Amino acid sequence: MAIQASSCNPSLIKFGLALIALSIAGYILGPPLYWHFKEGLAVVTRSSSSSSCPPCFCDCPSQPLITIPQELRNTTFGDCIKHDPEVSQDTEKNFADLLLEELKLKETEALENQRRADMALLEAKKMTSQYQKEADKCNSGMETCEEAREKAEAVLAAQKRLTAMWEQRARRRGWKEGMAKSRTQKQPNIHTA
Repeated sequence: MAIQASSCNPSLIKFGLALIALSIAGYILGPPLYWHFKEGLAVVTRSSSSSSCPPCFCDCPSQPLITIPQELRNTTFGDCIKHDPEVSQDTEKNFADLLLEELKLKETEALENQRRADMALLEAKKMTSQYQKEADKCNSGMETCEEAREKAEAVLAAQKRLTAMWEQRARRRGWKEGMAKSRTQKQPNIHTA
């Protein structure tokens, strides 16, 4: 009895993986591309309508109101969208002045931030220099202590060699460790009399 293993078509698997990859790429890249396209479209429409005046956002009724007297009634939209060159120039000048003032404020703020950063950097350099001086003093003291320790070890080693040499000479002449203690106890103290 032969069991047939179901096999997948390799080209079908490749097609499925390609479809999944395209779906993931579309999911990731779709929204940013959409917004860039939308912004580009807005720029194009804005540049084409820049020759005309900007839209007027006024609350002008399309039908005349009955309760408003005729002289106060705004019956046409023409009044809303009139282009007054003096007002436009004044508005542009005021807008330019406001932008210039804001730029000056930003520049002043940036200069102040730069001054603070420079002061902090200078203070950090001073502290670093002070710590470096202290570290140099400490290193110098350590070197001096190390030199003194090495000299003391050398003197101690020399003293041990000298002591060993004298002890050897004394042993050759018959000296033993216990003899020195017994002799000091037997001798009378001549300084007390």
